[in-house]
Amino acid sequence: MLVQQILKSKGDGAVITITPETKVSEAAQTLAERRIGGLIVSRDGETVDGILSERDIVRSLAVRGTSCMTETVSDMMTRNPVCCSKQDSSDAVLTRMTDGRFRHMPVVEDGKLVGIVTIGDVVKARLEELSMEKNALEGMIMGY
Repeated sequence: MLVQQILKSKGDGAVITITPETKVSEAAQTLAERRIGGLIVSRDGETVDGILSERDIVRSLAVRGTSCMTETVSDMMTRNPVCCSKQDSSDAVLTRMTDGRFRHMPVVEDGKLVGIVTIGDVVKARLEELSMEKNALEGMIMGY
């Protein structure tokens, strides 16, 4: 399965972005309100400058305490995150996420942000793919 198919299954929801100047407390509020685990950081809403995840905030809280909540996202974000394209396979994306130990990946085409996939999205797509393969094999065996 390709990333473009995963994005289609997610619907046409716009990718939620924040600017590098956003306060970490505001980013945390957005994560909580939207019930998501990561935000793309972008100065213009089209290019990827970084990514901020719940894990980034929790780690910073553990090291620096609550004072990190008044800092800007640019102080905490992961710069130059690993990205994929709509033509990448779900297996390739899953491998990169697992090897890199991250759960969110921006999808970029021609330098522009077109979506985001999570490890949950990719696992769900892979399970659906395996289920279809299983059903097809059972059908072949049973003579359907």
